Amino acid sequence: MKVYLIGAGPGDPGLLTIKGKDVLQKADVVVYDYLASDALLGYARPDAERVYVGKIAGNHALSQDGINKLIVEKAKEGKIVARLKGGDPYIFGRGGEEAEELLAAGVPFEEIPGISSTIAGPAYAGIPLTHRNFSSSVTLITGHENPDKPGSVHNWKALAASANTLVFVMGMKNLPDIARNLIEAGLPADTPAALVHWGTTAKHRSLAATIGTLPEEAVKNGFTNPSVIVVGKVVSLHDRLNWFEQKPLLGRSVVVTRAREQASGLAAQLAELGAEVIQFPTIDIRPLADYADVDAAVRDLPRYDWLIFTSANGVKCFWERLEAQGLDARALHGLQVAAIGPATAQAVR
Repeated sequence: MKVYLIGAGPGDPGLLTIKGKDVLQKADVVVYDYLASDALLGYARPDAERVYVGKIAGNHALSQDGINKLIVEKAKEGKIVARLKGGDPYIFGRGGEEAEELLAAGVPFEEIPGISSTIAGPAYAGIPLTHRNFSSSVTLITGHENPDKPGSVHNWKALAASANTLVFVMGMKNLPDIARNLIEAGLPADTPAALVHWGTTAKHRSLAATIGTLPEEAVKNGFTNPSVIVVGKVVSLHDRLNWFEQKPLLGRSVVVTRAREQASGLAAQLAELGAEVIQFPTIDIRPLADYADVDAAVRDLPRYDWLIFTSANGVKCFWERLEAQGLDARALHGLQVAAIGPATAQAVR
């Protein structure tokens, strides 16, 4: 038994670590969050149990206590559990709490770090969190608390006077209060500030403004959670370094209906262009229970005039049966061969 607390990264499935992928491929159970990309579940074994425990504001599939209990129970059944958490488990992910529960229950565990949205979202939006000309340090801050509550953990004056980059997560609801508190603490209202929504995913979009105008611009442009708030002079690089939002299919969803084993190339090309790829196979390629008739036809090729392939699957399966009979391309001597596909079919001797 063992539990792996895996950082799923910020949303782009390509940002999962190799170690995280290796664990997913061997896990008996995958317990995953709302912010963990669905594409990552494709790495799990077909027979692995998948348990969704996502938490969205006002809609929790399972409480944190329930999640803690679940991963302990699954591990004590003797299973390898992959606890897949968006971003990095130990950066505002409550992974530390889950690790403490596992330790108290005597369950061995490992934490596999992931790329945090606090870093990756701004990077994809062209905002380096540090830069020699603008900022030499970064402060990561939760925006989830009420900024006006007594005993707030935030020292607003220190944050406003730090001259570094401030990154707030889970702060959209409190954005007006965050901006007001920073300005009242002495941060100039014209300090560059930005929002990055669903950073690194096909839903990614960003908005650059100032800390004084950002709350109003957020409403005007319909920004909601999950969004990262970035405050600091590094935001001035947004317009010049914003490489990800230049992708032509960003914001578009494309359904790929090919068989899953054949769709990977097309899906990768679409994703590279920025599209959200939804794989929805409408066919399933499976071996026949009995190849007797096919094998008989392969052995009797000389009596045919034409060999016609209607798909790449046909070519692959035919060649497998040809080799199974101990034959090779010489068995096609005298046949006319045609392939039907995107290109014009051509007959060859």
